[in-house]
Amino acid sequence: MTAPRFRPRRAALARSGQVLALAAATLLAASLPRLAAAQASAPATDWPTRPVRILTPFPAGAGPETVARVVAEKLSKKWGKPVIVENKPGANGFIAIDAFKRGATDGHDLIQLDNAHLVIYPHLFKKLPYDPVKDFDPIAPLFKTYFFVGVSANSKYKTVGDIVADAKAHPGALNYGSWSVGNPVHLGAAQLEAMTQTQMTHVVYKETSMLYTAVANGELNFALGTMATAGPLQRAGKIRFIAITGPKRHPAFPDVPTVVESGGPAGYEATGWTTIAAPRGLPKAVQERIQRDIEAALAEPDIRERYLTFGYDVFPTTKEQYMGFISAESAKYAALIKRFNLSLD
Repeated sequence: MTAPRFRPRRAALARSGQVLALAAATLLAASLPRLAAAQASAPATDWPTRPVRILTPFPAGAGPETVARVVAEKLSKKWGKPVIVENKPGANGFIAIDAFKRGATDGHDLIQLDNAHLVIYPHLFKKLPYDPVKDFDPIAPLFKTYFFVGVSANSKYKTVGDIVADAKAHPGALNYGSWSVGNPVHLGAAQLEAMTQTQMTHVVYKETSMLYTAVANGELNFALGTMATAGPLQRAGKIRFIAITGPKRHPAFPDVPTVVESGGPAGYEATGWTTIAAPRGLPKAVQERIQRDIEAALAEPDIRERYLTFGYDVFPTTKEQYMGFISAESAKYAALIKRFNLSLD
């Protein structure tokens, strides 16, 4: 008399519980994307939790490495944790990259890379020990540097127009140099060849000191160089800078015209640049904090002053603009490398 009467009620309660559980699960599932988005955009207040390491492929004392150390000092103060720069030069930067790939993936290991690693080597090597897209996430550019077109102090060339005219008149006779195949200095000069439809000869030297000595003594007709590499011989009066490869004159050399002003092709620009990169997939909040704090460090007056001595420029940019810049650089170098049939394999 009793049990049958209560079965419908128990069934109804069970169905009600199932409906409530389903509704709760549905609400939780709907809230997860919003929760994840909120966590991704939340301030990275709990990072870093231990010392941060910046691996660099540049040797101690080199201009790019010096910049990394100056920035690391600023970040140490900002983050309240040591930021250590660890030099791992050699093998085209592959030693540093290998150490980075085996390091921490949570942002406590970062790496300094230049344009060769990200947008040149992928087109020069058929097989690389890294994937520039899958292994790295470029966070913030450290600097951009333009090159000077350097000739011997006694050279007959006064302008880039003089070099182009002579190259057109004597195909293959003019030469320029660099320290390897496919570096930005080599490709910057090759770009001048391509844009002027001339034919010149590239000569490789083992060291930068040998390269610019060859320019000074007239063994080379010209070479691109920075204030750090070619500057000492320029200051000694053995090399003349006849143009700069940027869109405007440099404040330290206001009398040196741009390549365009010096009779070169319109739209010509050759640069070197470095970046701080993180492992791919780092949380957005951590990425944004690193980018924001690096940009703040680079805006400080003492770093700006140091940059002037190196001939470096800061180029602050949004992440989207920076990725677009990297993509355009990659396309430019891919075309040059294909045109000159260059390979390091």
